[in-house]
Amino acid sequence: MNTTPNTTPGIFRRLDAEWAELCADPGVRGAVYGWLMADCLAVEVAVVTDSWVRSLGPEQLLAALRPTGSATGDALTDAVLRALLDRAAGHGRSAILAARIVVQAMIPAAVRITHGQIRPFGGRTLDDVGHMTIAALFEIARSGKVLGRPGRPAANLALDALRRVLDDLAADREPRGSDLKAAEDLADPLDPFDPACACLLRCAATAAGLDETPAEEELTTARLQLLELVLDAMDDGTLSEADARVIAGHYRNTPAPLPDREAARAADTSVSTWQRRRSRAVARLKTATRSTAA
Repeated sequence: MNTTPNTTPGIFRRLDAEWAELCADPGVRGAVYGWLMADCLAVEVAVVTDSWVRSLGPEQLLAALRPTGSATGDALTDAVLRALLDRAAGHGRSAILAARIVVQAMIPAAVRITHGQIRPFGGRTLDDVGHMTIAALFEIARSGKVLGRPGRPAANLALDALRRVLDDLAADREPRGSDLKAAEDLADPLDPFDPACACLLRCAATAAGLDETPAEEELTTARLQLLELVLDAMDDGTLSEADARVIAGHYRNTPAPLPDREAARAADTSVSTWQRRRSRAVARLKTATRSTAA
């Protein structure tokens, strides 16, 4: 018998149960199939999910919206999410359904945001913050604000949702109100010692596929500072997503780096190939850091 307490907020369990019902609804399945065909994404989604085109439905759409770690898969994920966000910004039942699917795809990020806000802010239950996070994601998806913004749409969605949750929780701890300004502009320097900024960095890194540390584990200051450098270099185009992941993965246990043999095995490549890839990525990051300092 498992006596470990379930710390997943009830809102996420209810969303998963509702999702199962949506997947079984013939009308929803027909709508999703029609969207994928209209957006010329059906064949690619079918290939990625190993499905027949005519059998595509919400399950396959959700699978295509989850990061794969490959450049091709991530490009498809971004294309599918942008198409959904475009529909979500419209009107009627179709827009609401599209926004609901976006929320389901963002649940892993929402869980991390929710857990990240309990310690620094207190006074709210996990379920309270979970409700706030889901509401923020739904409203942002419906607003269309993420559509024209550069960068990966999932990362932008997560960051906007975190900003909104931080704003909503500010009333619980009024003295920290001024500190929340750090989350208003990503171009501002972040202080990883500040709980709100640390959560922002962590959320951005997770959405960009740079960090998979369990939510209950604290990140060291060194790790947060590295993630900030890598995210900044990605934003200005100095580092590609692949290079950023190489660096973030290699220095996962800062200050002790991940051994090259172990990293190469995880990347399914040779040690020498991995070392060359890592060296090039680190050189680009150093160039970006020097440019920023200048």
